[in-house]
Amino acid sequence: MVPVESNPSVQSQLESRSYRITVDDGRESFFALSIEDADNDDAWLMSDTVVALENRR
Repeated sequence: MVPVESNPSVQSQLESRSYRITVDDGRESFFALSIEDADNDDAWLMSDTVVALENRR
């Protein structure tokens, strides 16, 4: 991982997308969220959730 310097004078446009990903011929699915910097192909974050937090009790 390469550290990135913070520069408050530079404005970025963030984009987000949500996905429902299905695997095993439709038997399993989960949701994912992607957050990306529109101006930088190397700046992105992808998060997946297999189980809803309220079901983790």
